[in-house]
Amino acid sequence: MKTKADFPSINERRPEGIKENGEPYRVLVVDDSMFVTKQISQILASEGFEIIATAGDGEEAVEKYKELYPKVDLVTMDITMPKMDGVTALEKIMEFDKNARVVMISALGKQDLVKKSLLLGAKNYIVKPLDRKKVLERIIMALKR
Repeated sequence: MKTKADFPSINERRPEGIKENGEPYRVLVVDDSMFVTKQISQILASEGFEIIATAGDGEEAVEKYKELYPKVDLVTMDITMPKMDGVTALEKIMEFDKNARVVMISALGKQDLVKKSLLLGAKNYIVKPLDRKKVLERIIMALKR
């Protein structure tokens, strides 16, 4: 019986979430919706990313970022959250680490807040509902910037 080793894989590729050195990119997922947090985590984990922490609001996001720094490669940040919104949390994270890579996640109709986030230093944005291909595409783009 032939095994996988008997067939050279034509389209085997390195998972998107793995760096050149073989380590996974580490992501902090910030969203007040457990459903969205789980969805993003599953999409990223399926490509080898490591979810090192999650946060349910902006305040918690800033605390966790500072706590985990410099082990965070990327943050996915919801814009609308309780306690502290994502734009304010982005500002505070950028003040702390001007090289932070943050990808904003927003509902439709929040273009003004998305623009403001990009001006403040966000590397990209994703619009809900989440589409697996777009999520990966935009996150990979943000990591390469």
